[in-house]
Amino acid sequence: MASLKNQIAVITGASSGIGQAVALGLAAKGVKTCLLGRKLATLEGVAKLARKTAPQVLCYQVDLAVDQDVRKIADLIQQDLGHVDMLIHSAGVISLGRLESAPVEDFDRQFRVNVRAPYALTQAFLPLLRSDDGGQIVFINSSAGLNAGPNVGQYAATKHALKAVADSLRHEVNAEGLRVLSIYPGRTASPMQAAVFKMEGREYRPELLMQPEDLASVVINALALPRSAEVTDINVRPLIKSS
Repeated sequence: MASLKNQIAVITGASSGIGQAVALGLAAKGVKTCLLGRKLATLEGVAKLARKTAPQVLCYQVDLAVDQDVRKIADLIQQDLGHVDMLIHSAGVISLGRLESAPVEDFDRQFRVNVRAPYALTQAFLPLLRSDDGGQIVFINSSAGLNAGPNVGQYAATKHALKAVADSLRHEVNAEGLRVLSIYPGRTASPMQAAVFKMEGREYRPELLMQPEDLASVVINALALPRSAEVTDINVRPLIKSS
């Protein structure tokens, strides 16, 4: 496996869940981490843990639903660090509802955060990711991005769209040495999943779900592959199936 030490990673949704676990996992590998999230105080709490092992940790408050925030973040990181080696898209939102009644405004917000923001961020960061060593982009998608079930039509549509973005991007940038990975996790213990269980009226038992650290391990192992190989898509499911 290749060393990731002193590389620079930008992680969205780094305040909690999978994004936080990826940030801390990369920090443990000696990666310089840029943590992106809406709540600066929460990010600083994650940064405090990351600084125990990472050579450098920076926090950036950003609301991915706000175009101005999306546009300025790449400029700030370029000023602070000059370039980026890894971009990990882990932020996301979800609303449940039947298609006949789910408000279109809910669909608009999910599309803006789950698709439009990573699209715009990728555009902004591509110049910073191009280097002799080759950059890497990771899209934390969802099992809903492959198979849509009931009451998740809006969310699944955004995740299907995110898959299309990643697949097309891979074809466009592989020749430049950039790798593009999509991860499709099943239910993972996180604040978002707790909210989903509440919306579904079900008991939330996180011990039956995958843990964020499980996904972080998968992501980091893929990032550390020798440059002669590329993993494109990974499906990960909980071993114990909850009813």
